[in-house]
Amino acid sequence: MPIDPAKALAAEPKSGEISWTAKDVLLYHLGIGAGVPATDPGELSYTLESRLQVLPSFATVAGAGAPGVISGLSMPGIEVELARVLHGGQSLQIHRPLPVEGTATSTNRVAAVYDKGKAAVLVLRTEVTDADGPLWTNDSQIFIRGEGGFGGDRGPSARLDPPTGDPDKTVERTLREDQALLYRLSGDWNPLHADPEFAAQAGFDRPILHGLCTYGVTLKAVVDTLLGGDASRVRSYATRFAGVVFPGETLRIRMWHRDDTVRVTVTAADRDDAPALTDTVVRHT
Repeated sequence: MPIDPAKALAAEPKSGEISWTAKDVLLYHLGIGAGVPATDPGELSYTLESRLQVLPSFATVAGAGAPGVISGLSMPGIEVELARVLHGGQSLQIHRPLPVEGTATSTNRVAAVYDKGKAAVLVLRTEVTDADGPLWTNDSQIFIRGEGGFGGDRGPSARLDPPTGDPDKTVERTLREDQALLYRLSGDWNPLHADPEFAAQAGFDRPILHGLCTYGVTLKAVVDTLLGGDASRVRSYATRFAGVVFPGETLRIRMWHRDDTVRVTVTAADRDDAPALTDTVVRHT
């Protein structure tokens, strides 16, 4: 079996040093659409080094480059074809605001393996700590098609009841035609997002946008719309990837704000509001 759950869960965590600079942060922000309009004071806090803050979703690419969806496939007990892999969900806990540049220790392990019948789900956990203590904890939920049915635990349901009532805010964000090509420069080189032939092997008629790019675009919209443009207020951010997004499309982002919690749904406005992100929650100070 390409996945050996017992071996994967028993494997020693992998630790290594990661580092990043302001240039990495600036490139990530551009990759999720920051800088429009280019001279807007709010946008300059993402694009100008003298005013720079770090959007917390940068944690998904910081230092190591390849996110959990790629690096997890090299863990002991896991041997699968990349074309059968889908990123199912992402959750991020921020322990303190991310520095503009830094060096830290990243520890990765398989936290869970679930049997969903037609697919296996891996939960890949990354914990990052620097000299001052914990920075963030990042969980990637990875679906591997055709690898379920081994009799394992189905795992908890990540589904939430949908938000009720009209959203407090709705914004639209139009993606660049080359959004995936720009975003991948932050480290996710999966050819699914650039190579039409590889995309066809995975069942898509053209390359799709990285789910984590949509993840970043959405968090920036929440910060800019409801949190006064202050990225340091974000404490946690979780989502489930409900459908594909194509470069060049327009995202419709609906937000429901209650106390310290923002519920969010994201759809593709150009395809009759086809779902993109669901079960999305941002918690903040």
